[in-house]
Amino acid sequence: MPKLWDDSIATHRHAVRTATLDATAALVAERGLTGVTMSEVAKRAGVGRATLYKYFPDVESILTAWHERQVGDHLRHLTEIWTGTGRLEAVLEAYAFICHEHPSSEPAASLHRSEHVARAQEHLVEFLAGLMIDVRDDVPPKELATYCVHALGAAGAVPSKAAVRRLVAVVLTGLRGEAGR
Repeated sequence: MPKLWDDSIATHRHAVRTATLDATAALVAERGLTGVTMSEVAKRAGVGRATLYKYFPDVESILTAWHERQVGDHLRHLTEIWTGTGRLEAVLEAYAFICHEHPSSEPAASLHRSEHVARAQEHLVEFLAGLMIDVRDDVPPKELATYCVHALGAAGAVPSKAAVRRLVAVVLTGLRGEAGR
């Protein structure tokens, strides 16, 4: 029987899952998505491969769980920025920098098509729409939020932080533009 890391089975399971996802994050940062293997994740997480297979059937399921956690962390970060500043500009800039720091690659494209990403994007659009209730009266807030999410997604392809800030400025100008222009 493996040694329990914590006092209860539930906290042990949580600790194994957290260690697995942390190990996966480190491997992705070092080697990219295609450099993650079950053996290496188990080794880095400090668990046996058999234990790892009890939690995750394959590398794809580990990567999906890791990505789901990462997306959730991003959404919490944006919420904290809004709570701390009350500024739409700060939230949009933070989102653009998230996109810039995590550009989509071909291997990452499969993760971005996952159901959890669709739910997270809908949550993001709803969150932003709630912040845009009084921005314009000629376009519904949800449409404005969708525009921002898609336009700022382009930050993943710009070369610098200065370019990200310029992109945010363009989006903000579009949000505040006059109707009929």
